Amino acid sequence: MDNPPDSVPPEIPPDAPEEASYSAQSESIQTARIEVRRRLSLVWLIPIVAAVAAAWLGWRTLSGEGPTITISFLAADGLTTGQTKVQHKAVDLGTVRSIGLSHDLGHVVVRVAMRREAERMLTDHARFWVVRPRLTATSVTGLETLISGAYIELDPGPAGGQPERDFIGLEQPPAVRSDEPGRTFRLDTDQLGSLGVGSPVLYRDETVGEVISTDPGSPDGRASLHIFVKAPFSQYVRDGSYFWNDSGLSFTAGAEGFNVQIESIQALLSGAVGFDTSAEALATPAAAQDLAFTLFPDRKTAAASHYRRQVPFLVVFHGSVRGLAVGAPVELYGIQVGDVTDVKLQVERRTGTPSVQVRMAVQPERIFPKNDLPSPEETLSAMRELVQRGFRAQLRTSNLFTGQLFVALDFFPNAPPAQVSMEGSAIVLPGQAGGLENLTRSLDDIVEKLDRLPLQQVGENLNLLLRSLDKSAPELRSALESAAAAMRSARELVDKLDAGATPMLRRLPEIAANLQSTTDRANKLVGSLNNQFGGSSDLSHQLTRMMAQLDETARSIRTLADFLDEHPEALLRGRTGAVRER
Repeated sequence: MDNPPDSVPPEIPPDAPEEASYSAQSESIQTARIEVRRRLSLVWLIPIVAAVAAAWLGWRTLSGEGPTITISFLAADGLTTGQTKVQHKAVDLGTVRSIGLSHDLGHVVVRVAMRREAERMLTDHARFWVVRPRLTATSVTGLETLISGAYIELDPGPAGGQPERDFIGLEQPPAVRSDEPGRTFRLDTDQLGSLGVGSPVLYRDETVGEVISTDPGSPDGRASLHIFVKAPFSQYVRDGSYFWNDSGLSFTAGAEGFNVQIESIQALLSGAVGFDTSAEALATPAAAQDLAFTLFPDRKTAAASHYRRQVPFLVVFHGSVRGLAVGAPVELYGIQVGDVTDVKLQVERRTGTPSVQVRMAVQPERIFPKNDLPSPEETLSAMRELVQRGFRAQLRTSNLFTGQLFVALDFFPNAPPAQVSMEGSAIVLPGQAGGLENLTRSLDDIVEKLDRLPLQQVGENLNLLLRSLDKSAPELRSALESAAAAMRSARELVDKLDAGATPMLRRLPEIAANLQSTTDRANKLVGSLNNQFGGSSDLSHQLTRMMAQLDETARSIRTLADFLDEHPEALLRGRTGAVRER
């Protein structure tokens, strides 16, 4: 290494004395020694750099370290101390520091060291759950953790929460993330059926959301479930939308017959909720967040729910209504105009006479335009006029296999007079017996008449007659043989008479014609005599009488010829027998 300029020893001239040369060399050595002691060695740079790096790393670690939080889970499956990460959208936000049991041993407590950048997410809106492989009826999730291992997912939730450091983890992943666009709605129903968390929400057979929670409700209340509909399909949900239970397999046997409907495999496994919106409802604003709707059991019932106006009717039947169920259609001329809402048995206290009250809801919008619906007063007045013309409600069979009944509204001109009354808000219509009831009554009448017949006495008389015939069997056989021989003889006689009478029958017209000719000539002769002897002479009267008799004889012969031509057997049986057969 070169010496710095100020440490270069002074040059000694060649002619300088020896003491001076020695003195100069000593001064140079001292100067060199002093300069070597003041130099910094490179060896000291290594610890200095290490210290600076450690300080920088420490500052960086301390500046990036966030708060420590605790998360409670039922079990610590898949979690490892020092390795399991807390992530949000695949970004590491913390590391598990320790895992221990709670004081009551009911759950595990996981301590997590969070990074400073995650501090603003740690509010009471945040949710934590363990991401691990899960197989459900609707999806398969967490397969990537088979290689990378389980991790804890953080969903910060909506903004505006209060800071929090102790959390209760979810055992199942939430159905909807806080940053996913869409809206939630509540559906009220009588039965949940196969619906559960994760069941899809379908719009025209496309999955647009899912069920996020269910509530079976109290025993005297209705069940409910919350659904989430993703954007932009959430804009299709309007105040007039209707929802129904769109399960994978639907089989009904009602008044319309058998109906089998199969949806997708996903809906078949987990059930599904379907919804639709009418064209009129699309003109209204989108439904608000958490708006409540009714979940109907099928699409047909849901589609009929958009008829806002309903007129209640009541019909009292005095016969069996077996096969009539709630939901059965009410038809006018074969077109559905309403539904049966209630079927109830009632007994008159004073007389003890039973009857069945059938309540119906008729939708006028199925009959009249929505902008021209009749008022309640107009409806009542119209019903009174129609009932006077024979308008009645009748039970009819819609399906012979299932025996389902429906209510038919029709005109019966021969129906007995009746009046329209009101029971509360319901219009009471007169009923008309018909269908199986009339058939049953007719069969009952036939059976009653058969019961009144003396069938036992008739049977005994037949037995006596058969025994008598059995005893007289030889005489009866002989009489039958004699009758058969007589019939053969009569047949032969008829054939002979027919063969012999045929020529005579053929000549009868000729004889009648000759008689007519003779009568005509006689008439001419009478005319000549009348001119010669006068019309008042005895001869004239006798001739006139004779001519009348000849006319009658000719007509009789002609009539006989015509009759024998049609009935030749009259020669044997006489005129009376032939006329009877005729």
